[in-house]
Amino acid sequence: MNFPSELRYTKDHEWISLEGNIATVGITDFAQSELGDIVFVDINTVGKELKAEEIFGTVEAVKTVSDLFLPLAGTVLEVNPLLDKKPELVNSDPYGDGWMVKLTVSDPADFEGLMDAAAYGNLVH
Repeated sequence: MNFPSELRYTKDHEWISLEGNIATVGITDFAQSELGDIVFVDINTVGKELKAEEIFGTVEAVKTVSDLFLPLAGTVLEVNPLLDKKPELVNSDPYGDGWMVKLTVSDPADFEGLMDAAAYGNLVH
């Protein structure tokens, strides 16, 4: 399993990167492997202001549908346009082309309160 050290993680298996007050969010390598082959990503929260841990969309795999939880409070700016035609990118490149949303974070200091790679690794092992 791959958990890049520059990212932060949630107990719900989302990852987040932060540049200034703009965050990129996706699901972890562990989450995509547990879900199996992802066939559809449904996110319709662009422009909405959400609280931390609110549902921002769903991901559908062959056998299940799973909610996606926002790691930090903020406003969803954009959804990864590649996922409409290639949802399997979440499986093949969860930390790269398989990202899900970008958002403006309400309080960037909250980023430090999320799990680092070591803590997340301990959670899933």
